[in-house]
Amino acid sequence: MLWIKTVIHTTTAGIEPVSGILLIAGINGYEVQDSEDFNSFLENKEVYFDYIEDDLMKLKDCETTVTFYVPENTQGLETIISVKNEMARLKSEDADGSFGSLEVTSDTKLEEQDWENNWKQYFKPFPVGKRLTIKPTWEEIEKDDGRIVVEIDPSSSFGTGSHTTTRLCLEKAEEYVKGGEEILDMGCGSGILGIAALKMGARHVTAVDIDQNSARIAAENYAVNHLPEESFDVYAGNILDGGELRDEVASRKYDIILANIVADVIMWMAPSFEEFLAEDGKLVVSGIIADRSGEVISALEKQHFKVIDFTEKEDWAVVVLCHDSL
Repeated sequence: MLWIKTVIHTTTAGIEPVSGILLIAGINGYEVQDSEDFNSFLENKEVYFDYIEDDLMKLKDCETTVTFYVPENTQGLETIISVKNEMARLKSEDADGSFGSLEVTSDTKLEEQDWENNWKQYFKPFPVGKRLTIKPTWEEIEKDDGRIVVEIDPSSSFGTGSHTTTRLCLEKAEEYVKGGEEILDMGCGSGILGIAALKMGARHVTAVDIDQNSARIAAENYAVNHLPEESFDVYAGNILDGGELRDEVASRKYDIILANIVADVIMWMAPSFEEFLAEDGKLVVSGIIADRSGEVISALEKQHFKVIDFTEKEDWAVVVLCHDSL
């Protein structure tokens, strides 16, 4: 399969709204290049280094861009058009120009094999929390340490477990999954959260992602982990659009909802979370920049949730909530 490389030209201030738009469009993985972020790294007095390669030093003066890839097919081209339209809308609302040009350029094509080879070499088995080990499908674990092994081949989907937001969500799943739960994994990406939940004893997982490719990859990862087919359902689509998918998801009440997305999407989905969560259920939301956690909590409190657990790590936050009637 061929992939189309698409670049959005923006500013440091524009990274978050641009990223939010991409998540809503079903783009779960993207690359951010930002000189301010790199310069902050250089000024970090707690990080010690003797040498930085010349190619990395070029980031000091680079333009801020957000890069993503879509498959070269009808859905991919429609996604690019949708993103361009959303960038035009964002540009029209950005009166002071703080988000930059928001120009969208698409030209480079990449073979899927090249994509895979670019990152596979860096993905090795690693522990998460007290009970889990995340392992890529092509690696072997020599020593059995009694941990629950979750095999993941994320391919072009988000979710190896290495990102802080995913680790935080996995750790909370480890804490709250006791056995026999009905789980909803919103924005499932590679399927890592739902697979881990099932392996820790959950009864059933409903996994949903707006991106068809991610849903396909998640289904493949469920199969790789030898989980019974009746223990999970994977859907592609946007539940905010209503219709059959929303009705199907809403046909169950969930003991735990796992949503590792971004702040804006979590806030937009707040009414749906209230509808889907069982009376005594737990809502676990992650993917939240710590500075925006107050916004997210406020939006969820308006939908009759209350916070029962809050963890912040490396500038990211995970929040656990329940219905405020409890």
